[in-house]
Amino acid sequence: MSGLSDILQLRVRYSETDQMGTFYNSRALEWFECGRTELMRRKLHMSYAALEAQGVFLPLVEAHLEFQGGARYDDLLEIASSVVVSGRARLRFDVQIHNADSRKPVVRGYTVHAFTDRQGKPIRPPAWFLDLLARAAANVGAAEP
Repeated sequence: MSGLSDILQLRVRYSETDQMGTFYNSRALEWFECGRTELMRRKLHMSYAALEAQGVFLPLVEAHLEFQGGARYDDLLEIASSVVVSGRARLRFDVQIHNADSRKPVVRGYTVHAFTDRQGKPIRPPAWFLDLLARAAANVGAAEP
């Protein structure tokens, strides 16, 4: 499965900066979350809440970040996120964040999420979810009506 991606714009808020005037490092994971939740909402037409209502959860099991540059209060960022099925029961979201105006890279990385049930027991991705991913990937580049 390839080609399922989305771009979200987000402004750095004052509360996200540190004493050095750049974004605090833990904010990157929050921005990754914004990117992946909007990718799911926009491309799969499903929110995390709707997924969880179906009894499917996606806890974070791995994260990798590479800090490439700073971002200051009020900078406009572009969060480019893509998703693929990783292995038999995981999703991997790759993320690249850059400054929307200067195009300078800020942070890149990925997160890996396992499929679990309500009790946290690992499960295989439901067929209906894999179908959603496949249909969304197939529609990439298709003309909107």
